[in-house]
Amino acid sequence: MVEEGAKSLPMELSEKRGVENNGFVQNEAFDEKETETSSQEETPKTCNVDVDTAAAEELALKPYAGMPKEVLLKFSSQARYRVTREILFWLIIVAAAVLVCATITIIALSPKCLDWWQASPIYQIYPRSFKDSDMDGNGDLKGVQEKLDHITYLNIKTIWITSFYKSPLKDLGYGAEDFYDIDPMFGSMSDFDNLLAAAHDRGLKVIMDLIPNHTSDKHQWFQLSRNRTGKYTDYYIWQDCGEAAGSITPPNNWVSVFGNSSWQFDDVRKQCYFHQFGKEQPDLNFRSLAVQQEISDIIKFWLNKGVDGFSFSAVKFLLEATHLRDEPQVNKSQNSDTITAYSQLYHDYTTTQVGMHDIIRSFRQTMDQFSREPGRYRFMGSDGDENEDIEATMMYYGTSFIQEADFPFNFNLINMKNLSGNSIFEAVDLWMKNMPTGKWANWAVGSPNAARISSRIGKQYINVMNMLLLTLPGTPVTYYGEEIGMENIASENVTFPEKSPMQWDGKVNAGFTEGNSSWLPVNSDYQSVNVEIQMAWSNSTLNLYRELTALRNNELPIHRGWMCYIWNDSDIFVYVRELDGLDRVFMMVLNFGQESTIDLQAIVPSLPSEAIIRLSTNFSNAGKAVNTKLIKTEGGEGLVLEYKTTKPVHTMQAFQGKCFVAEKACYSSAFNLLYMSC
Repeated sequence: MVEEGAKSLPMELSEKRGVENNGFVQNEAFDEKETETSSQEETPKTCNVDVDTAAAEELALKPYAGMPKEVLLKFSSQARYRVTREILFWLIIVAAAVLVCATITIIALSPKCLDWWQASPIYQIYPRSFKDSDMDGNGDLKGVQEKLDHITYLNIKTIWITSFYKSPLKDLGYGAEDFYDIDPMFGSMSDFDNLLAAAHDRGLKVIMDLIPNHTSDKHQWFQLSRNRTGKYTDYYIWQDCGEAAGSITPPNNWVSVFGNSSWQFDDVRKQCYFHQFGKEQPDLNFRSLAVQQEISDIIKFWLNKGVDGFSFSAVKFLLEATHLRDEPQVNKSQNSDTITAYSQLYHDYTTTQVGMHDIIRSFRQTMDQFSREPGRYRFMGSDGDENEDIEATMMYYGTSFIQEADFPFNFNLINMKNLSGNSIFEAVDLWMKNMPTGKWANWAVGSPNAARISSRIGKQYINVMNMLLLTLPGTPVTYYGEEIGMENIASENVTFPEKSPMQWDGKVNAGFTEGNSSWLPVNSDYQSVNVEIQMAWSNSTLNLYRELTALRNNELPIHRGWMCYIWNDSDIFVYVRELDGLDRVFMMVLNFGQESTIDLQAIVPSLPSEAIIRLSTNFSNAGKAVNTKLIKTEGGEGLVLEYKTTKPVHTMQAFQGKCFVAEKACYSSAFNLLYMSC
């Protein structure tokens, strides 16, 4: 009986092992032989062992790969497995919570990213003078498209194309005959669509002009209005005026920007219409809701095409006082009958009237409807107050509650009466100290309505002006040709000397046109001042411009850091660009006068004894070390110095009130990211 029981136990265990061990199947013939031999040799020994069945079963069951559910459950409840499992579970929960909290914290503390209109300079193109593609002597939209690679070569990502609407070209096309069409001189709507697509393919944004104040007298609206047709009757500003013996008696003494009365008698309607500019450019009546809707529809039309923004011009003229009182004379003793010039009156009733900003905000609201798509914000710029009323100009930014323009264009650096370190400082400081908190600055040193840098202040200051433009905080605006130092046409017979054709190469007509002539003569210096030759010349204005745009794009302190004034006198203007968290600082030493030597360490005691010239208007100086106690510059020379410090200028008590930052950002080297709380 004992022997029989002993035999049954090994067989039972063997069967259990055979059933349980699904991961290994032995050779059956070998199994049988081994079992028989084992039974004969080991049976007497097993008879003398008291076997615990439960213990034997536990010894037999060990975790193995491919365990069935029944076996796995026998181990999962054991403490050593259960505790480990719970620890891992809670570690995962805690890690996920930490990750979520860290993400929320980073998002909350991160400053707003710069938008495209802040991150890149803007390149302003006067299309009639940029590139002629059809050999008629006039630049066109196809020509602009041909030269888009030049824009990318300059490290610029935004172009601003001035007015190209269908127009009789009075006042250079700023009085549109049709806001929904392209003037044949510039091409077709298909040409514009192709240009826009090509620009977007290169990652470029496109801004265009819109002057809503007036139209051409050839516009269909005006033709319908002069005939008192339906809703168009009041699209323009009409008033009764007297006419006797060919002489007009206007309703008041208002004078146009171009001189003489701003009222013009119309033979068809037998009334006078109002025009702030030329008589061929009648003012629209913006007190009419129908007119406001027309402009809104025009904005939508172009935004639907994919235009990235607008520059609204002449907006201060949108409304006029309804009482029609005479405007006050500047010289009260002057005979009122002799007043013919715009400057002889104070324009209290024809500019910046109550309600004007509401209209501009309505433009903003229309554009905002197209800014909801991520990455497709639509930029809005406006002109400011032409009389250099800085407070009036700042109103175009809007308020902290109601946005208006992203910025009014800043022409302080163009309107300076004389050039010196002090005058540059005053022009910069005027804008920075009056700009509303958190708003974004902008700068221009050239425009279609001003003499070029070289003609206005001298050739030797071209490079240093570009260095100023591209290192100040805010968005720089470059007028075409200033990147190579073009000059006005030196001819008394040319009406628009600052609009001469772009100088691309040394070929006939400077590569602007393959035709026999151009609408304006090419400047006589085109063989030495052109894009092609300056690309090959390392010390050229063009290559310095490229280096400056690259520096601006790649260095955080320059494109979004603090700016602090260090020094200004009759010759030089010195300022720094720095960012919280970065020990690298850039100091600009710009000479707008005569040769000068300055001890910068005496002004900023924490300044290192040496700084490296990162960029210079003289390329051969780049990379050299200079003694900060003895910085020497010649007239028209500019230096971008780089040094390291743990004491940034904007934290020093002595410079409080001399430092500005638009959208504050701080840098963490540990996480390689920007944040706000410093």
